[in-house]
Amino acid sequence: MYTLILGVILVALKYLEIGPVATWSWWWVLTPFAVTAAWWVWADSTGYTKRKAMEKMDERKRERVERQKESLGMAPRRRR
Repeated sequence: MYTLILGVILVALKYLEIGPVATWSWWWVLTPFAVTAAWWVWADSTGYTKRKAMEKMDERKRERVERQKESLGMAPRRRR
């Protein structure tokens, strides 16, 4: 995601001809978009994206269960 933001900023700087980016080749300016696309392909093909989504769902579920236990007046279980 950071490379996508960097790409948008570089394109804006190149288009508006601001700073040293104005003299750079378009290939260098567009490189962050290629890096972003490669990252998304890798993340989807290795299951990284799905794993992170499942971890987030598990965390939300755990927090919801803890809130419900606290609202019922039950003490959370302690790890041994």
